[in-house]
Amino acid sequence: MLVKTYGSAVYGVNATTITVEVNVSEGIKFFLVGLPDNAVKESQQRIEAALKNNGYKMPGKKVVVNMAPADIRKEGSSYDLTIAMGVLAASEQIFTPDLEKYIIMGELSLDGSVLPIKGSLPIAIEALKKGFKGFILPKENAREAAIVDKLEVLGVSNIREVIDHFTGDAIIQPEVFNTREEFMNKQSQSEFDFSDVKGQENIKRALEISAAGGHNVILIGPPGAGKTMLAKRLPTILPPLTLVEALETTKIHSVAGKMGKEKGLISVRPFRSPHHTISDVALVGGGGIPQPGEISLAHNGVLFLDELPEFKRTVLEVMRQPLEERKITVSRARFSVEYPASFMLIASMNPCPCGYYNHPEKDCVCGPGIVQKYLSKVSGPLLDRIDLHIEVTPVSFNELNKERQSEHSSDVRARVIAARQIQAERYKDTPEIFCNAQMNTKQLRSLCKLSEAGNSLLKNAMDRLGLSARAYDRILKVARTIADLANATDIGTEHLAEAIQYRSLDRDGWAG
Repeated sequence: MLVKTYGSAVYGVNATTITVEVNVSEGIKFFLVGLPDNAVKESQQRIEAALKNNGYKMPGKKVVVNMAPADIRKEGSSYDLTIAMGVLAASEQIFTPDLEKYIIMGELSLDGSVLPIKGSLPIAIEALKKGFKGFILPKENAREAAIVDKLEVLGVSNIREVIDHFTGDAIIQPEVFNTREEFMNKQSQSEFDFSDVKGQENIKRALEISAAGGHNVILIGPPGAGKTMLAKRLPTILPPLTLVEALETTKIHSVAGKMGKEKGLISVRPFRSPHHTISDVALVGGGGIPQPGEISLAHNGVLFLDELPEFKRTVLEVMRQPLEERKITVSRARFSVEYPASFMLIASMNPCPCGYYNHPEKDCVCGPGIVQKYLSKVSGPLLDRIDLHIEVTPVSFNELNKERQSEHSSDVRARVIAARQIQAERYKDTPEIFCNAQMNTKQLRSLCKLSEAGNSLLKNAMDRLGLSARAYDRILKVARTIADLANATDIGTEHLAEAIQYRSLDRDGWAG
């Protein structure tokens, strides 16, 4: 007897429906075809044990399982439940006309327990698109898949529950998830706040500008000055995720298997902080079984690279293209997948190996040329994509001991949102551009026009401070954001003057 069941394969952040055809006929042996990998091939032993331990058996006949389309490689153990239900129906151990109405996914334990899978949200989206009635999957992934409206999501913990549902002995109740209510309730949850930071008002101002314009930023200062503390609080002043952004972000984390049991929808902007020993594949994505990297997990959020010069040069260089294009394409001989990577980069670094170059109180012990050699670990092209270079100085005891409450993140966020709304109106006719940091050269010339006084100020600054040519465009973009925060139509000299001071690493002689 021939029976069809349906599963799904995830490539990139999208899913493709897989038809599992099971034919039981006279003969012997179990055949699994359709380009399965080793994990799929090993499913026979898991299925056989799971069925036996739940009162069923693998038929003692010839069993042929074909996974179509046969030219797409099938990877992972999540097809166990799909194949097992097909075997039961094809060997006439259960009778149900509804099997073909569902996508069925799950890895089986030997006792019949159903283990979690990756990518349940994109699979659920594809199931709805293809007109399936429902999606049967492990209970741990049910909340995640239930984000998709108008799809019956049935979470199960054992193969026996699936069998009983189809035979009518015990109907599984669909998972209910109110996407909008969940999104609104958890949107402002954060353990960090700008009010936790004592002093550093000039750094907070720079991060406000960074958030308002979507600018990448690098913090340079000695150990213990508060660089990491400030970076962790940047997501709290960014505009809240929209529902569309939240679904995009959740899809990526679902594919990577980063969603927890109780987590249905990512409602706050992600903050990713990989260690400096990370490989380039782990950062940008890929691998034998393609997975999104840290830059994609930071999509619609913040990627924080602490101790930037300690990262391997090859790791940093692979970020240059994603920073410009806001996506990463992983190409291999057999496949090509695309992951979104629209993130804000915030990096921190010591000014030298000992950490005390330019320190107001402690002396630097690094030899001649060591500071320049240390800074040169970060390439010019990468620094070219970072708009704000901010020097962080240590906080004095008097500042730390003050009782005065600092400004809360919610107050800063209100100003950032207002500035982003101005930019949304400005770029409404250019769908690929959302904020000032993404302006192209043509827009820069039309939207960042300077007065005669402004031109004179910028010319003098470039001559006297030895600013590089690449600093010119960055200063204009940052000045445009500062003007937006001030709700000013034109860029004034005060906006330009503030933007100029955020180019520390471009100054001739800064590192000796």
